[in-house]
Amino acid sequence: EGTTTLSRLHRPLDPTKTGREADSLDKTLRKLIVGQNEAIEQIVNIYQMYLTGLSAPGRPIGNFLFLGPTGSGKTRIVEATAEALLRNPRAVIKIDCAEFQHSHEIAKLIGSPPGYLGHRETHPLLSQEVINQHHTETVKVSFILFDEIEKASDALWNLLLGILDKATLTLGDNRKVDFSQAMIFMTSNLGAAEMSALISPKLGFQAQLRNDRNTDQLNEELSAKLSRSGVEAARRKFTPEFMNRIDKVVVFKPLGKTELRQILDLELNQVQQRILHATAQKPFVFTVSDSGKNLLLQAGTDVKYGARHLKRAIERLLVQPMSNLIATEQIQLGDWIKVDLDQKQQTLVFTKEAENLPIHAMAEILDKQLAAPAMAAAAVAPGENTKTQSARSSKK
Repeated sequence: EGTTTLSRLHRPLDPTKTGREADSLDKTLRKLIVGQNEAIEQIVNIYQMYLTGLSAPGRPIGNFLFLGPTGSGKTRIVEATAEALLRNPRAVIKIDCAEFQHSHEIAKLIGSPPGYLGHRETHPLLSQEVINQHHTETVKVSFILFDEIEKASDALWNLLLGILDKATLTLGDNRKVDFSQAMIFMTSNLGAAEMSALISPKLGFQAQLRNDRNTDQLNEELSAKLSRSGVEAARRKFTPEFMNRIDKVVVFKPLGKTELRQILDLELNQVQQRILHATAQKPFVFTVSDSGKNLLLQAGTDVKYGARHLKRAIERLLVQPMSNLIATEQIQLGDWIKVDLDQKQQTLVFTKEAENLPIHAMAEILDKQLAAPAMAAAAVAPGENTKTQSARSSKK
């Protein structure tokens, strides 16, 4: 009497699914970041734990160490996460560790103690007001990026260990700063040389994969070797107490030709959006031919620096000449400008394909231009096996 009968459901649950907010972050990052799916998944997983209140108490939301070669997207993915959650890619507190190689420079971060000359004039870079300045009504998350962490002084290391472990920093005037609502990102090029040695410089990353019959297997093996070499380099450099405080170590792979082409398309789309915003009264559209894109890729990418100089090449070869065309009124409202390659001069040439186009016609041209990179981003990235693909589809 008074007892209740327990009815067993034995209903299988699917732990690969994510909530609506985490799924939205995942989709946005996959649109903004090319070729680094492991890093995206780790950020989304940590954010999902934070949203459900299951983050480790008394620690930052997540401590990430990003390893890999220059130009592979380590800093960009932090900015993209801030863009996705706070609608502002600049909402990242960046600390360049190369500027803190001497212990006395630590005062820039935490301020000078009372009594020191200039105490009242120094404003610490890591005060509570600074790290919380980008919080919104709905998202109370801070993004702190320590760039080139291997160059940090011992004084910065000691500060960092306290932040990673206890989510607390003591300023020069003894005020406490709480990092429990912060994602801490650290980047390093450690292991990049070893990773380059694993990839044949003659064939290139993508060519090496295409020329092997067992492409998927080779890709998995190469990815595993690259990850191992990066982590081993980090373990040689960093102390065990530091490595034990890291939640996720992600090794960024060198970008191949396919990924670099997708990044170029994303950058060109951003230039188009910039143009539409800047010429709101006289909007126009532009398209770049495949040969024109190849020139931009040659000028802006290489094995050593990845996609780091791509924006610079686009500004120099595309945006600056286009600004001259706007200033001299050679481009007008409703124009469609085609950008192609001059084979002899090996430079970009600009041609007016149409003029006085209505808004809907310009929109159609933009839609066609956006379709290719969107389809490429939706495809399974090279080296992503069917298991990963099915896990992602099950989320949806």
